[in-house]
Amino acid sequence: MAHQSTSKRALPTGLAPEKLRPECDPKDLGFETTDALSHRQTFVGQDRAVDAIKLSATIAQKDFNLYVLGTVGTGRHTAVTRLLSKTASDRPTPCDWVYVNNFDAPHKPNAMKLPSGMASVLRSSMQGLVDDLANEIPALFESEEYQTQRRAIEAEFGQKHEEPIAAFAERVQDENVALMRTPMGFMLAALVDGKPIDPKAYEALSPEQKEEIDSKISRLQEELASVLKLGPQLEKDHRKQIEELHAAMAERVVSLRVGEVVARFAEITDIAAYLEEVRKDMISNAELFLISQMETNNGPFPEAIRKYHRDPHFDRYAVNIMVSHEDVKEAAAPVITEDLPSLAHLTGRIEHISEMGTLATNFTLIKPGALHRANGGYLVLDAHRVLTEPFAWDALKRCLQSQSITITSLAERLSLASTITLEPDPIPLDTRVVLIGDRRLHMLLTLLDPEFGELFKVQADFEDDLSRSAKNTRALAQVIASYAAKEGLYPLTAAAVAGLLDHAVRLANDAKKYSLQLGALTDVMREAHHYAGQKHRDLITVQDIKKAVQQADRRASRVKDRLQEATTRNTILIDTAGEAVGQLNGLSVIGMGTYSFGRPSRITATVRMGSGKLVDIEREVELGGPLHSKGVLILGSYLASHYALDVPMSLHASLVFEQSYGGVDGDSASSTELYALLSALSGVPIRQGIAVTGSVNQNGEVQAIGGVNEKIEGFFDLCKARRLTGEQGVLIPASNVDHLMLREDVVEAARQGKFRIMPVKSIDEGIEILTGHPVGKRSRSGTFPAGSINALVENRLRDFAEARRRFGADSENGGQKEERP
Repeated sequence: MAHQSTSKRALPTGLAPEKLRPECDPKDLGFETTDALSHRQTFVGQDRAVDAIKLSATIAQKDFNLYVLGTVGTGRHTAVTRLLSKTASDRPTPCDWVYVNNFDAPHKPNAMKLPSGMASVLRSSMQGLVDDLANEIPALFESEEYQTQRRAIEAEFGQKHEEPIAAFAERVQDENVALMRTPMGFMLAALVDGKPIDPKAYEALSPEQKEEIDSKISRLQEELASVLKLGPQLEKDHRKQIEELHAAMAERVVSLRVGEVVARFAEITDIAAYLEEVRKDMISNAELFLISQMETNNGPFPEAIRKYHRDPHFDRYAVNIMVSHEDVKEAAAPVITEDLPSLAHLTGRIEHISEMGTLATNFTLIKPGALHRANGGYLVLDAHRVLTEPFAWDALKRCLQSQSITITSLAERLSLASTITLEPDPIPLDTRVVLIGDRRLHMLLTLLDPEFGELFKVQADFEDDLSRSAKNTRALAQVIASYAAKEGLYPLTAAAVAGLLDHAVRLANDAKKYSLQLGALTDVMREAHHYAGQKHRDLITVQDIKKAVQQADRRASRVKDRLQEATTRNTILIDTAGEAVGQLNGLSVIGMGTYSFGRPSRITATVRMGSGKLVDIEREVELGGPLHSKGVLILGSYLASHYALDVPMSLHASLVFEQSYGGVDGDSASSTELYALLSALSGVPIRQGIAVTGSVNQNGEVQAIGGVNEKIEGFFDLCKARRLTGEQGVLIPASNVDHLMLREDVVEAARQGKFRIMPVKSIDEGIEILTGHPVGKRSRSGTFPAGSINALVENRLRDFAEARRRFGADSENGGQKEERP
């Protein structure tokens, strides 16, 4: 229970206010508003990362792909886009790529490389070629020349087909047999008196007459079958003659029109070879143009509907553009950013259409992916998104390793589809891939994927902060001016820039550095612009900046306010006045997304005789993390190496975070726990108006911790809510002084002597401030001064050891007390 004590040493004055918040002086900036500043396009403090990006962008060797790592908001995407675009402008525009039909194996379309901008020209030329032939070939087949030759072929076929039958008919007539044509074919019938015999007359004949007629008819039918066998061969020859006529007629116009197209692309050998295959196929399939003519009189690609409809008969002559650079005004390599890097969006896909209840496809349904569009340039991807898309990461690596783009559908990879598919030619790949992610993901990829290091040899590590110097201050002010102009914001006054720079210091958690989280600073500027507009001002002032920071904190502080309310109502027990033995206020930081705040926690220690065991209750119930447990083990080592060195450690102590119902990790409370132990062992009460943070090593040195500003402010808010007494403050590691950038109200309270920030370097310094008693130093004789904290602790530990010895002796004597002289 807390109690008051007299004859205490007074609390130290604490740090001077200027040490608590080293602000930027607007007068040192050298301008009145950001309108007077030149805009800075370079990336302040990111020289190392910029050099890495430039190396990856310019080196010619393969596998020097880039992984950009750093904290969100440090300008990674902006830097990558700007630097790659600048490098890309100095590179030539890459070639176009198209897929065309493979007439020998239609399921394996051919990839064709074309000079930049020629893909659309070739497609238009092929459409024009088919359009022309769709009109000219039908007209050719309606010409008098074609009709004359066709009639001659038909007449020759008729003559060859009818002459054997006519001769056979005359011969059988001499034998009183007639050859008659019926819907079912030819039929032989016996003649009586020059007329075919009817069934009744046949039945009236004698058996001998019937047998004679039947024998004769059977013999002649065999002869008729031999004559009719010549028909299929004659028809085959007839069709061949017709096809040869069609080919001969079509060859003249097709060769003429194809020759015109060849002349347009005379310098491109691949096109000439392709057009020769087209010419042969068009001549062989001239009937396609006749079919099209019967369906429409406007050609297969009429201009009015060409963009919206296609004639499937002529897909075989289409040109499927995968990459075209016809719209590029100036020579430059492409810089492509893919926001959804799925397998299909990366490597392309093969679409299907429904035909008669089945799915079918052809090479015109091949669609390009981001790798196709970025070929010859740069592809920027979010690393996390690539890794979370099924098979995307594997496909990306495979393409980079083979230096070619192979299109594979997800359904095919999973063996879920049994439809007809294609095997397009792989397209050679020459692109630099840039992955943007965080440091942890980079580490995991390096450890778990051996291929990652081989393919991504360059890493661009973006700095999180920037040294606070006059040169960097000026440079960062220019960056702020550049962002304001880019975002269309009001100009900032010098005081507003100074306030924003102070906020950058706070974000860096280091008074000697600026945070390079430019995204967070830009958000503050945008909100301040809104508040300035509400006041009908055309300048952003420091009040607008402060309001934006305060409002952002207020929007995120609901949980903090509820915890503080619970503490002020004593639902959560925290003392901010009085004294108590073995009890102390520790400070922790609670993080919720991007917002964090400090929370005081009561830490208590109890001691008794034991076997040298230090119990961490948090660890025993599995609420303590490994770092917290490490800090507790260090406490045991500190006690064992500093006190009662000549007797066994006979302490049983327990430590706990009171009213802590979640996990506890980190060693920032280890010094607090040690102070509580020393108080419990010495019996000297600790001032409850002082909160403590800091870790400790085995030698008793207090070490730096993180979140020092939030921790101080968390305890200050509680003390302020209960009333500041002037006897309250926070003990921090001396090495954390350079990290202080406290709120203005905390600094003002310190200036008025109502709140103190006291740095310490060792446990001895800290326990002396907390108790108001001298700590005592071990003399040459090996003893501590009587009545000092250390003497009281050592005596207590010796008493425990003696009590343990007596207990052990009593046990050996069967419970009888040992006689002492």
